[in-house]
Amino acid sequence: MPAGRTAAAATAGILTRADGATIAYERRSGKNPGVVFLHGLRSDMTGGKAQAVEAWCRRHGHACLRLDVRGHGQSSGRFEEGCIGQWAADVVAALDALTEGPQVLVGSSMGGWLMLLAALERPHRVAGLLGLAAAPDFTEELIYQRFTPEQKRALLVAGQVVIDEDEGLPPLPVSRLLIEDGRQQLLLQDRINISCPVRLIHGQRDASVPWQTALRLAEQLASDDVEVTLVKAGGHRLSEAADLVRMERVLERLLHSVAQGGMGG
Repeated sequence: MPAGRTAAAATAGILTRADGATIAYERRSGKNPGVVFLHGLRSDMTGGKAQAVEAWCRRHGHACLRLDVRGHGQSSGRFEEGCIGQWAADVVAALDALTEGPQVLVGSSMGGWLMLLAALERPHRVAGLLGLAAAPDFTEELIYQRFTPEQKRALLVAGQVVIDEDEGLPPLPVSRLLIEDGRQQLLLQDRINISCPVRLIHGQRDASVPWQTALRLAEQLASDDVEVTLVKAGGHRLSEAADLVRMERVLERLLHSVAQGGMGG
C-alpha cells in the first residue's frame, strides 16, 4: 500500500440466509481482485491459513472476506445437519451479498471442494482459484468407500455413523444426509467446466487427502491455466511457517495473473 495509508479495519458481521440461518463473516475493504477464504471440515475462519490470507490482503491492499459456513465456527446450525450442497450455497450467498467484482477463492481441504462448486455457480464472479489440499468428493471416496458393511448398514438404519479420525479431534459424526448430498456434488469423474486460472498446493505426506487428488483435479479442469505444487514433506494442514510463505507467494502470483489477464472465460 502507498506510504501514509492505513489499511481499513476488518468488519465482523452476520449474513442471514432466506431460511433463517446466520453466516458469520469478517470482511475487509480493498482493491480487486478480492480474496475469499473458505475453511475446511470442522474448521472456521479463525484458522492459521485464513488469518495469514487476511494479513496478506491487509498488507497489499486487497479486499478480503472470510466466513464460517453453517454448523461451523460462529455461524448458526449444527454440524450434523449440514452437507456439501448447503455449505456451497452459503459460499455463493456470501459471494453475492458481501463482495463486488472479480474474486479469487482460496479453499482449504473441504473448502477446496466448495470453491469449485461456487466457481461453477458464479463463473462471471470467480476469477481464480487456489486450493490447499483441496478435497473434492471426499464424502464418497474418503469416507463412505472406506466404511465397513456394518457401518454402511448403520448409516441407513440410524442415519448417522460416528468415526474416529485419530488426529486429536473429537469423533466425526457422519450423517446420511452428508453422504447422499455429497453424491450430488461429485466432480472428479467428469470434465469440470471451470476455465479460470487454478493453483493447487498439496503435501505428499497428507494422511487425510491423497496428493494424487490434486493431479486428478488438474486433469479434469477445463482450464489450461492450472499449476500443481507438490510439497514432499507437507502434511494435510499445510500450516507451518514455510507452508504459509509458499501459499502467500502462489496467491500473489495468481492475483497478478488475474489482474493482468482479466476474468477467466
